[in-house]
Amino acid sequence: MNFQQLKIIREAARCQCNLTEVAKILYTSQSGISRHIRELEDELGVELFIRHGKRMLGLTGPGKEMLVIAQRILDESAKAKRLGQLFTAQEAGILTIATTHTQARYSLPAILKQFRSRYPHIQVVLNQATPEEIRDQVISGEADIGLASEGLAHSGKLTTFPWFKWNHRILVPREHPLAQEDKLSLEQLANWPLVTYRAGMTGRSVIDEAFQAVSLLPNVVLSAQDSDVVKTYVRLGMGIGIIAETAADHDDPELISLEARHLFNSNTVWLGVKQGQLQRDYLWQFMTLCNPNLSEDELKQMARGISENTELGYDFQI
Repeated sequence: MNFQQLKIIREAARCQCNLTEVAKILYTSQSGISRHIRELEDELGVELFIRHGKRMLGLTGPGKEMLVIAQRILDESAKAKRLGQLFTAQEAGILTIATTHTQARYSLPAILKQFRSRYPHIQVVLNQATPEEIRDQVISGEADIGLASEGLAHSGKLTTFPWFKWNHRILVPREHPLAQEDKLSLEQLANWPLVTYRAGMTGRSVIDEAFQAVSLLPNVVLSAQDSDVVKTYVRLGMGIGIIAETAADHDDPELISLEARHLFNSNTVWLGVKQGQLQRDYLWQFMTLCNPNLSEDELKQMARGISENTELGYDFQI
């Protein structure tokens, strides 16, 4: 048994047993993937995959158990690799942040500018993704930290910290009949085509819940992943926009931004790190820049699940 075989089990589960995709991810051939699987099954004496001819349709019962073991072994291997990094080159390295377009475009620039001045030799990588992808990237170790309004707070494999609260705003073209309204209602919005975020993105659930609470069905004619796309189609007259307030440009020559705090509940942007993951000090420094109300020690204690009354000791299994 070897690490390549364990990686194949993990990636096969992620890719719904599409061995072509697994081969691309692991930079090998499909025939090599098949050979590794056969060798592992021969060694264990059980079939790990459900097969239909040459196609693999899913994991068998033993295959699902093997997946749990493989994930645990690969996680521990990743910790071992990070252990050396933790005590060396603290002023250099890579910080990989998985986040949505809205946070990368509108919320992170000021924070990253401060971080860059403090750690000029740290390379920052921004992975723009959906909340689900962000969560998975942090859990798998592909990203060090995830930032999103949805999908992070309720993951059992992440420790999350609040960054800031925000609200939505309404966007209309300057000549729109609603442009001069002081206080819009959900009933008014329901009478117009809407352009906003797609399901699972940037507080979309809060928008849907608000309409559902008053038994209204919003006419969402276009949904998109990021704020700039929404604004583009509002400018084209396709509908009224509902976007994050951080993305609403009050000086836009073509659009009017209207208050929506009374319509939709506030949202929280969460910072998420993998539970039990060894982290470099500069990651904690980045998080204190995001949330100055928490000290580095408090962040570490929260991430490790240590209470204030617990005697601290260094644990390589954090």
